[in-house]
Amino acid sequence: MRLSSLDQVPAALRPGYDPAAHGVGIVHLGLGAFHKAHQAALTDLALAASGGDWRILGVSLRSPRASEELHPQNGLYTLIEKGAEGTKARVIGAIADAVCSAGDSDPVLATMAGEATRIVSLTVTEKAYGLDRAARGCDPSHPAVAADLAAPAAPQGVLGLLTEALRRRREAGLAPFTVLCCDNLPENGVLLRGAVVDFARRLDPALSDWIAAEVAFPSTMVDRITPAATEATRAEAATRLGCEDLAAVETERFFQWVIEDNFPLGRPDWEAAGVIFTSDVSAFEAMKLRMLNGSHSMLAYAGFHAGDTYVRDVMADAPLAALVRRHLAAAAATLPPIEGIDTGGYAEALLRRFENPAIAHATFQIAMDGSEKMPQRIFSAIPDARRGGVPLRAFAFATAAWLRHVSGRTHDCAPYDLRDPISGRLQALAADLDAPEIVAGLRDSGILSASVAGDDAFWEEVTEILAPMLTEPMTKIIGLETGGLSG
Repeated sequence: MRLSSLDQVPAALRPGYDPAAHGVGIVHLGLGAFHKAHQAALTDLALAASGGDWRILGVSLRSPRASEELHPQNGLYTLIEKGAEGTKARVIGAIADAVCSAGDSDPVLATMAGEATRIVSLTVTEKAYGLDRAARGCDPSHPAVAADLAAPAAPQGVLGLLTEALRRRREAGLAPFTVLCCDNLPENGVLLRGAVVDFARRLDPALSDWIAAEVAFPSTMVDRITPAATEATRAEAATRLGCEDLAAVETERFFQWVIEDNFPLGRPDWEAAGVIFTSDVSAFEAMKLRMLNGSHSMLAYAGFHAGDTYVRDVMADAPLAALVRRHLAAAAATLPPIEGIDTGGYAEALLRRFENPAIAHATFQIAMDGSEKMPQRIFSAIPDARRGGVPLRAFAFATAAWLRHVSGRTHDCAPYDLRDPISGRLQALAADLDAPEIVAGLRDSGILSASVAGDDAFWEEVTEILAPMLTEPMTKIIGLETGGLSG
């Protein structure tokens, strides 16, 4: 028997409200495990605290899998929160329904354009947006952007969906919804606003001007480690519920959501769930990107090639754990002071989260899409480190570990796929080349900012670390690297 009704759920696991009594006010694009563990779970708590018509229509943009899991369950699913102190579970009622927009976006557009929708939120990963960061606009050569510019009335991509829904609202005389980006991008609201305004301008300058003047794009910072669900996840949910739940998700107990408070049509009572509202998200973003995400990338590349399947395995590997601590300290030293935040305490909290024995977060999963992650997680810290006199060794090691992964060499591991949106370019950059050639190719690739690409001393250090990684076991390299650490 499959979960489809709260009547099947033990009373202790049910939401603290009647989901049927609350209407849909949010459309979420990018219906995946992270959204279910983060935004939907916190909206569920807000509904329990203060009510309101803030349930969510979840939208898969490509694969129908998420909607096929959730739609037959009337949007219900089990959230399993795991920590060293134990495991908790509850059924989430915040998602009213789940659909897939691939091939036919009109039903989703109709909901987005409807008066009841007041927020459209997104977790689609950077590659789905079609951003041109340098130009602070859209990339017209991006496949989804190009397709939607050619057929704007039947969009399939993110920018096309947002623009067409906003066009319909403007035509109907409705106020625009708030666009809430929840992806790991610095100044994500600013970046998405620039891309949507640019996309609209290529179709209708008047619409673009209206979007620029009227639509709110608050920036956010999100944080909750959420590994991919497995059969074990679903088995645990079934044990707790007494019925099958194909949409169950597991996550850590910790979460953080920092939001710029700019919602002209209102929002759920997310404060009641522990969300932080601020006028400046950027300091929190930099802290999270450089400390959590930056150390995650480093440990993923080094850990995967050292044979550590999960983050918890990395933290049980004393030399690698020492490199994680080094990276956290170096990243923290590049940050400006943040009122009310102790970066040393934050680093200790991250170490405890990484050590969590109940979370199986795969290093290979974290290692994907490095070309999009490394600029904001690692390379952005280098100019600040130079200005502050912070040693660059930790960032050089992380960069070398990424390039070793890009190389595809199998001297210390089985063959693996390089999962990256520009994998072809990266593989050509590293194929059968030595460390100086790989580094030279990266510096000329356009992936880096001019200041980082021109930092000769940094790249000399990267080359020195990378050279033995291309032929020697990663465990040996890690041992040599930690041998130079003091304390």
